[in-house]
Amino acid sequence: MPASAQDSDRHRPAPRVVISDVQADSPGRDDRSNRSLNAEWVEITNQTRRAVNLDGWTLRDADGHRYRFDNVRLAGRATVRIHTGIGRDTRTDLFQDRRAYVWDNNRDTATLRDARGRTVDTDSWGRSHHRR
Repeated sequence: MPASAQDSDRHRPAPRVVISDVQADSPGRDDRSNRSLNAEWVEITNQTRRAVNLDGWTLRDADGHRYRFDNVRLAGRATVRIHTGIGRDTRTDLFQDRRAYVWDNNRDTATLRDARGRTVDTDSWGRSHHRR
């Protein structure tokens, strides 16, 4: 491999994975049915062309509810939707297997952290949060 190609590999930026969309307020009545719970979700998108291993990454709300990614590989330019309710994981849909809502309809913050606990991205909605 030419030296210039090796140099560019060394200086390549870290993978850019973002919270690309959130549906905190499940459409219809909040009746805690699995269907309603699964209509509450967060999407994570890999904006690079390279696959990213999300093993050990976490997604949290402002109240500390945590979802941990296990053995998840997100392909380049791919999006995965993390549903609150119960379901069977696929490459495009993951399920927290909860029986209660996680995301506050009016205001909340979704925080994505890598396996080392570093914040990768956050998405907040609603009135501004007062942090201490």
